[in-house]
Amino acid sequence: MGIIKMMIVDDDALIRDSLQLILDMEDDFQVIGTATNGQEALVLCEKNLPDIVLMDVRMPVMDGVLGTRYLREKFPGVKVVILTTFKEENYIKEALKHGASGYILKSQPADSIVETLRSVAKGSMVLEAEVANSLTSFIDDRQKVDPKDFQLTVREMAVLELVGTGFSNREIARQLHLSEGTVRNNVSALLDKLSLRDRTQLAIFFLKHF
Repeated sequence: MGIIKMMIVDDDALIRDSLQLILDMEDDFQVIGTATNGQEALVLCEKNLPDIVLMDVRMPVMDGVLGTRYLREKFPGVKVVILTTFKEENYIKEALKHGASGYILKSQPADSIVETLRSVAKGSMVLEAEVANSLTSFIDDRQKVDPKDFQLTVREMAVLELVGTGFSNREIARQLHLSEGTVRNNVSALLDKLSLRDRTQLAIFFLKHF
């Protein structure tokens, strides 16, 4: 993997500068721009497209949830990681619904933030554990059942565990010595058996039940 081009979006100058300093110390990151709100981020993306946008939630003019929605609609190849001090469930759900690839807290250590960004760059979806555990109602109450009832195969359980720990299909294929197509088929089978909508819900299902 080459250089990961980053954009930092936060209305707090100290946070922006601190994050840029952290990322500038890493050989595989390049901060190509900073912005103070979602609208500025959209304008900057027009000029210089990043690989990942690290986006605060609460900002003036355009907040991070709306910024994520518009950015993902206009630049679908750009990944967004939500960075915030807030753990409110509605923010988490909205950001994920609009295509955020990760949601981490500003209280995380610097090395943890860096590793999260590297994982996202490789195609994984990453949720900080404390955030994931707060998603108590992201999955419908009707789905809160004993996982043993679903008669998952050994391979499906292995795939579910790797999805739940943030691996991409390519990484799962490598770990289990399968083709990516087989992994995709297993993910589809899991969604059907567990009556879930998407990969995010699969990950949260695993975290809640296992």
